[in-house]
Amino acid sequence: MNTIHKAAELLGLNISQAMGDQETRILEGLVRNGPEITSSTLRVTHLPPRVRLLDKIREGFPVGAVQHIVDSGRLNLSEVDQVVLPRKTLANRRKVGALTADQSDRLLRVARVIAAAEEVFGNAEKAHVWLRRPTTALDGEPPLDLLDTEEGAREVETLLTRIAHGIAA
Repeated sequence: MNTIHKAAELLGLNISQAMGDQETRILEGLVRNGPEITSSTLRVTHLPPRVRLLDKIREGFPVGAVQHIVDSGRLNLSEVDQVVLPRKTLANRRKVGALTADQSDRLLRVARVIAAAEEVFGNAEKAHVWLRRPTTALDGEPPLDLLDTEEGAREVETLLTRIAHGIAA
């Protein structure tokens, strides 16, 4: 499973590619969490999973995706407030039922880095600790604190790649 699939899974947005016909679906998480999404709107033929995910980002993820990552223990509400969207905004988005495209993009960015860390460190617990521990390779900041910007996320992903390849961080 690649990192983008793992990130989508962390948000309850399971992406799979059907064998043979290249049909892409965003499954259980969106069906459960998105009140206006039906199985018929999830089918797109001849599009790779990443393209379909981009469509869902642009449409806005269901607010339930935030709760899914919180319920999984990957982030707490304070961390969501810090790197994805403020609590007051989250409360307002709950009324609407969906995140904006920008909020969805930020949420996926954080989930993508968490998924990469879990892959590099071999499990969620080690990744959880690493993401919250200050590191000299990031000027003494915890990796999670940098995920509020795309550039910060890139720095963290670069460091994870170095660690995965055994290059001194």
